[in-house]
Amino acid sequence: MGARSSATRPRAVGRAAGLGLGGATLLTLLTGCSVEDWGSAFGHFGWPGPGISVQAHEMYDLWIASTIAALVVGFGVWGLIFWCIIRYRKRGEELPVQTRFNMPMEILYTVTPVLIVAVLFYYTAIVQTSVDKLSKNPDQVVEVVAFKWNWQFNYQDGIGEEAGTVASTVGSSDVIPLLVLPVGEKIRFEETAADVIHSFWVPEMLFKRDVMPGNVRNVFEVTLDKEGRYVGRCAELCGTYHAFMNFELVVVSPDRFDTFLKAKVDGASTQQAMEAIGFTGSEAYAVTTQPFNTRRQSSSWNQPENVAAGK
Repeated sequence: MGARSSATRPRAVGRAAGLGLGGATLLTLLTGCSVEDWGSAFGHFGWPGPGISVQAHEMYDLWIASTIAALVVGFGVWGLIFWCIIRYRKRGEELPVQTRFNMPMEILYTVTPVLIVAVLFYYTAIVQTSVDKLSKNPDQVVEVVAFKWNWQFNYQDGIGEEAGTVASTVGSSDVIPLLVLPVGEKIRFEETAADVIHSFWVPEMLFKRDVMPGNVRNVFEVTLDKEGRYVGRCAELCGTYHAFMNFELVVVSPDRFDTFLKAKVDGASTQQAMEAIGFTGSEAYAVTTQPFNTRRQSSSWNQPENVAAGK
C-alpha cells in the first residue's frame, strides 16, 4: 500500500505542476488586454511605463507578460521546494525508500523549460519584427543628424538620401532643438551622424537607436499615439558635453503639425512656428530640458586658476 502511494504521488505532483505553470504562463501571455493593468498595479516591474507609441505598447506588453510568467514559474518552483521540505521532512531514523530516477519528473523539468523558452522566443520575435517593420509610404519622414553636441532635424519630402529637405530645425548651445511630430501617423526616422557615434533616445518611446557616421543610415518607424512634450537625449557617450546633448519631442495633432510645418516652409523660425500653433512665450521653447552651459561662455572661464582647475 505504501509503495503504491509513493509511486503515484510524484506523477500527480508532476501533472499538477505542469498544468499550473503552463496554464498560468499561457494565460498571462495571451490576455494582452489586462497586461497594462497588471503593470500599473506593480509599478511596471521596472519598465519606464506603457510608452507613447504603438511600438512602445507592444514592447511594454512583452516585458510585463514575460515578468509575470517568470514570477509564476518562480513561485511554482518555490512552492514545490517548500512542499518537499515539509512533506518529506525527517520523521525518524528509518531511511526512506531510495529511487534511482523518476521519469515523469525528469520529463517535466526538461520539457517545461523548453516550452517556456519557446513561447517567450515566439512572442519576442513577433514584437521585434513589428518594431523594426518599415512601411513603403510613411506619413512623415524625418532625417536625424547628430553632431557634437546637438541635433538637427530635417523634414523630408521622400525616403532615402535623394529626398529633399522641406524644413529643418537645428539646436545650439542657447536653444534646445524641438522635434515637432503629429500623433497617429507613421513617422520614419533616418539617422546619420556628422562626426562620431551618437544615439537617438526618447525614454517614453521605450526605444533608442544608434546614430552612425559615414554612409550608415539607421532607419526605423514609430506611430505616436499620445500628445505631449518629452525630453530626448543622446544615449551614447560621444564627448565632453554628451550629458547635455538633449532635444525635445513635441507631439501635436495632425492639424497643428500641418500648420507648424507650413509656417516653417514659409520661412518662420521654429519658435515662430510654435507660436503659430498656440505655444506662446516660454512654451515656444523647450520645457522639458534646458540649454547647457559650456562654461567657456562665462566671464570667469579665462581666469588662470579656473582653467587649471577645469571650472
